[in-house]
This record gives sequence, structure tokens and C-alpha cells, in this order.
Amino acid sequence: TERTSLSVVILSEAKDLSLFNLRRRLAVYLVADPEQTNRDLLSDVEAALAGGTTCVQLRAKRLTDRAVLDFARALVERCHRVGALFVMNDRIDLALAAGADGVHLGVDDLPLREARRLAGKDVVIGYSPETDEQTTQARDEGADYLGVGPVYGTVSKDDAGEAVGLETIRRRARLAAIPIIGIGGITPGNAGDVVRAGAFGVAVVGAILRASDPEQAARNLSRAVASARADERA
Repeated sequence: TERTSLSVVILSEAKDLSLFNLRRRLAVYLVADPEQTNRDLLSDVEAALAGGTTCVQLRAKRLTDRAVLDFARALVERCHRVGALFVMNDRIDLALAAGADGVHLGVDDLPLREARRLAGKDVVIGYSPETDEQTTQARDEGADYLGVGPVYGTVSKDDAGEAVGLETIRRRARLAAIPIIGIGGITPGNAGDVVRAGAFGVAVVGAILRASDPEQAARNLSRAVASARADERA
């Protein structure tokens, strides 16, 4: 399978944060937000990992720092058990405290240069640029991967903005020269289009957390991404 054949301390080969392994782990990227599921979030994440999710980001805006840290530590253990990447949203301090592989930042968060100085070279830093200029700036300031979206319309993030479409994926992929992932309104039915447009993988929220069967939803996404990657290689 794609998952079989197939990011603060590197403890084993499973945590190798080289570019090759980072790209593999950006295939199916779940943004785990407790506000987006009516079930137990940890159970949903376990199911998603069983279905082939390769990266999990914890986004919990309304929880206390202590609660977020507890969640993060539980998710680190689950992700590392299967060789998946674990990333914290926004907070480098909590990422470091939890032993996360990385942090994902937006334009209103800590500047990339400061984030890299604090995090060090072995921590993955993802970034969500809003413009082409921010895309190249993020590349130059040390981002490891970029999130681009919303590709399609989404209800999973109140401030997501208008859909940018596949052409923006194509353009940002050319500009970035580092891996990008598409996010926003992505389903198993359109994930392949996003990858064929230049993304290394797809990030989802509702496609897994609001699915009746999160494991099968993750499996369907993984298959769609793997098929599109095979098309690109061919």
C-alpha cells in the first residue's frame, strides 16, 4: 500500500525528517479540531491513522493550554506509534513541550525567522501564505512546507476566505520549490485533482472528522492521493 511503501528529536528511522520522508508524510494530513467532531477526537484520530493518514495537526483554539498539551501528548504517542508526523497549530511553546515533530503557522502568528530560531533546524515548520509574495518569502525564511487554500469552499474554518482553485495550487507549487499541500473542501473525489495540480498531498478536516467512518474516509483519501501520484510518475 501507499502507506507501507511509503515531523523535536529524531529517535528512530520512523522519525526521519529528511525531505524525502517529509514529502511522504504530507500525503494525507488531518487537521484534528475537537470542534469539528461529535465523537471522541482521539478515537477519530486513531481511526484516521489506521486508514492511512500520514500527518496530524492539532488545532484546538478554545481549549486551555493545559488541555491542549494533554491532547498533544496523547496524539504524539498515537502518531509516532505508526510513523506519522504530528504538528501543533500556531504554538511553538506547546509543540516543544509536547515533543511534536513540528508547528504550523499562519500570517498572524510568530514570524518564520523567529520561529526557526526558537525551534531549531530539526523541527518541521509549515506555513499558510495568503499571497504569492508570502509564498516565496516563506520559502526563503525557512518553511519546510506550505498549506495552500481553501482550494474549494469549506465550512470547517470560519476565516478560510474564498476558494482559490487549482490554478493557485499550480502557481504556488512553481513558486515555492518546497512541498505544498492543498486544504479546503477536499474530498476523496477531488483530492487527486489537487495532487495532479502540483500538491504533494491534501489536508482535510470534515472529510474525516465528519465522516460516518473516519477510517474508511482516510483510506479513500490515501488511495486517491496514491493514484494521482502514480499518474504523475507515469
